[in-house]
Amino acid sequence: MAITTVVGAGSWGTALAQVLVQNGRSVRLWARRGELIRDIIEQGENRRYLPGVKLDPEIEVLSNLPVALRGSNLVVFAIPSQSFRGVLREALPYLASGAVIVNVAKGIEERTQLRLSDVYRQERADADKSLYAALSGPSHAEEVGLGLPTAIVASSPHPGTAEVVQDAFMSPNLRVYTNPDLTGVELGGALKNIIALGTGIADGLGFGDNTKAALMTRGLAEITRLGVHLGADPLTFGGLAGVGDLIVTCTSMHSRNRRAGIAIGKGLSVADAEQSVNMVVEGVRTTRAAHELARKLDVVMPITTEIYRVLFEGVSPREAVGNLMTRSRTREIEEVARITVSWMHRDR
Repeated sequence: MAITTVVGAGSWGTALAQVLVQNGRSVRLWARRGELIRDIIEQGENRRYLPGVKLDPEIEVLSNLPVALRGSNLVVFAIPSQSFRGVLREALPYLASGAVIVNVAKGIEERTQLRLSDVYRQERADADKSLYAALSGPSHAEEVGLGLPTAIVASSPHPGTAEVVQDAFMSPNLRVYTNPDLTGVELGGALKNIIALGTGIADGLGFGDNTKAALMTRGLAEITRLGVHLGADPLTFGGLAGVGDLIVTCTSMHSRNRRAGIAIGKGLSVADAEQSVNMVVEGVRTTRAAHELARKLDVVMPITTEIYRVLFEGVSPREAVGNLMTRSRTREIEEVARITVSWMHRDR
């Protein structure tokens, strides 16, 4: 039987372990904290991160990383993006040379502004890079764990790798598409968290649907702008890993980033807002990384800039909204055309 190791027993890792075991794979779920493991084993569910989802007893829950990785031909990293490099370093001596690596975190490394596939390439310089893939798209762990219909994307520039991941996760309740645009899929998943913070802030301020629609639409425009600058296909941002993930993260109360934004809009500090969510809010540190990356590349990202100023420079949410609303006038369609032409001529 094919062995899969899920590294990280948060909500998403736990939900994916459930999907994989139901697909007939032998699944090991690794967590660092012994008390979390004991609770999962004793209760038959992850009450801390995925309450209400009864887990298949065939899932083996472990705290020993070398044992968890032994003989695994598919390794899923389901840990916060800022922890990916450190945990990957721990895992490196125990990863099988032919194992497919799947990263499901959605973020940009804050210190380096690198996408997580680039972090992987740095840390595993001698390994076969064709065996790396990202899994992304509109997918709340709470719904996937309950078996509600969901569609996501497996992305790798190497079709065979993407198809291996597609086959591993595909089920009657989880439809998996493939997409070779790893850059676009990673950026779509990471940057939508910034916009979700913004829509949450708008909700916290008491603004309406018009505001949210404007933030989502113009947010997608600047996500696409940065993505194309970095070589992504603009069509990716119109798909599941782009607008699909943006919609679900900006509109649902399952979204940690939206909930944190609501708290900030209501007057809580960033630290208190994060604490109120009680789980990692990827968008906060991704905002800093994206702001720095856009500054270095001279890419205009006004929503990201204003959210950065709210999070890190003490600008009030209302002032940030005012700054966005009073920017100099521009033309929407011309901007879309400019982005598309830029992508079409990128290799010429």
